Amino acid sequence: MQLLEAVKKIFVQLTDSIERLSPAQYIQPCESLTNHTIGQHVRHIIELFQCLEIGYILGNVDYEKRKRDVELETNKDSACRLLARILANLDKPNKNLNLSTYYSENSTDAVLLTTNYHREIAYNLEHTIHHMALMRIGIAEISNILLSEDFGVAPSTLKYRRQCAQ
Repeated sequence: MQLLEAVKKIFVQLTDSIERLSPAQYIQPCESLTNHTIGQHVRHIIELFQCLEIGYILGNVDYEKRKRDVELETNKDSACRLLARILANLDKPNKNLNLSTYYSENSTDAVLLTTNYHREIAYNLEHTIHHMALMRIGIAEISNILLSEDFGVAPSTLKYRRQCAQ
């Protein structure tokens, strides 16, 4: 499926960038990211996919129920292992799901929306690319690592750039 190939490409880019960072760089606050770390962005990405995995089983996805696991934001090896495991378990049949979402920080009542597994993979993929765009800024601040030109860039933007170049 084209969607899973896109996730695989992004996860390979993400894993490669994480592996090229030192453990200290992975946890270093980045001024340009309002003192967030690369590890915090990676944790966020992983936990959204974990919520989807649990939601697939339960029939209800709730991204608010992330663990916020400090191990993932401080241990780049753990994060890379989890990215590989998530990717290996992503290929499941599409099915309808409910999405619990909250539109007020004071609300305890979720708004339930109808969605499906493939739509949520697509959402998580786009969300991952968005965070990678932010990570690109942080990585440039804390290291000399050169990232590919398409790191953190949406496929639609890449397509548009190619059309403009012709």
